[in-house]
Amino acid sequence: MAPPRHLHRARLIAVLVLCGTALAPALPPPPAPAAPIAPPPRTVSGWLPYWDQEAAYQDALRHAAQLHTVSPFWYRTQPAGDVVGYTGAGERRVIDGLHKAGIKVVPTVMERMEPGALASVVTDKNRRAQHIDALLRVVRGRSYDGLDLDYESIAPTGDADYKKVGSGYATLVTDLCARLHALSKQCVVTVSPKTRISGRVWDYRRLGAAADRLRIMAYDQHWAEGSPGPLSSPAWYEEILRRATAEVPAHKLEMGLPGYGWDWGVDSRDRARHVTWKEAEALRRKVGAPYRLDPASSTPHFTYDDGGERRTVWYQDARGTAAHLPVLRKYGVRHTVLWALGFEDPALWGTLAKG
Repeated sequence: MAPPRHLHRARLIAVLVLCGTALAPALPPPPAPAAPIAPPPRTVSGWLPYWDQEAAYQDALRHAAQLHTVSPFWYRTQPAGDVVGYTGAGERRVIDGLHKAGIKVVPTVMERMEPGALASVVTDKNRRAQHIDALLRVVRGRSYDGLDLDYESIAPTGDADYKKVGSGYATLVTDLCARLHALSKQCVVTVSPKTRISGRVWDYRRLGAAADRLRIMAYDQHWAEGSPGPLSSPAWYEEILRRATAEVPAHKLEMGLPGYGWDWGVDSRDRARHVTWKEAEALRRKVGAPYRLDPASSTPHFTYDDGGERRTVWYQDARGTAAHLPVLRKYGVRHTVLWALGFEDPALWGTLAKG
């Protein structure tokens, strides 16, 4: 017996529904929830000066999202090869606060020896080994993430042989870095720029191979005891990075940027006065000098009268730094290190966040 008519109609509707479902285009899946905006990459490191420690520490905390490493300027090497601390060295509150903010703490060990004194340490096998032991005692003394060596008097080695001194220092760094790495600590080395007229004592290739990061102090193109002029310039950066990237992988380099300036007497041979960006800008406004950016170096500067003496100030700010960064991008150098925390133009952080 044939099924009732209403059953035929129900079956037909079911078939049409099924066919419509099969033939209808698939709807797109619902959009995924928006990913949270990532903070700027941590490509900036900074030195923390012990003589203005609290202000620098607070500056670091304000910019923790951008900071990779903070290097408190806390220790110095003496002629005998032992290492001593400056005032405030190893302050646990600062170390713990930086760590809590996600920042590595790699204190700097520097020296201020007479030319040749440091050379006698790095070129003697036994003294070199004793000095490495002293450095390791520093890193073991606190919850540090490594060490930064800033040995600047090795550059003017006096009558010492550059090749011998450079080799001895590279050996010290190589041995120190190996022992730091065995402790899961970072090894950072700070050097002056290698150009056609400077930096020949540094063996960039060996230092770069051993260290986690090689910091180039790319400032003081014109220094306190020389003639007035810019602290750095794009053309100078070009020369520095062309040589550096030929010997060290770009990802290991940190380009040192100035957050300060010098105030010279125009006709004086006296050492220039150090000024932070904040001090330079306050002085510029006080004396009513117009803001001017030198077109060749992209560096702000001004002149003024001080009790009858003509003086000139060259310093660096965010606008000038922005004009220098394209050279870093050209050579694939993403990492920078700032001298020093608390010195800089606050707008500089936004400039560095853009890379």
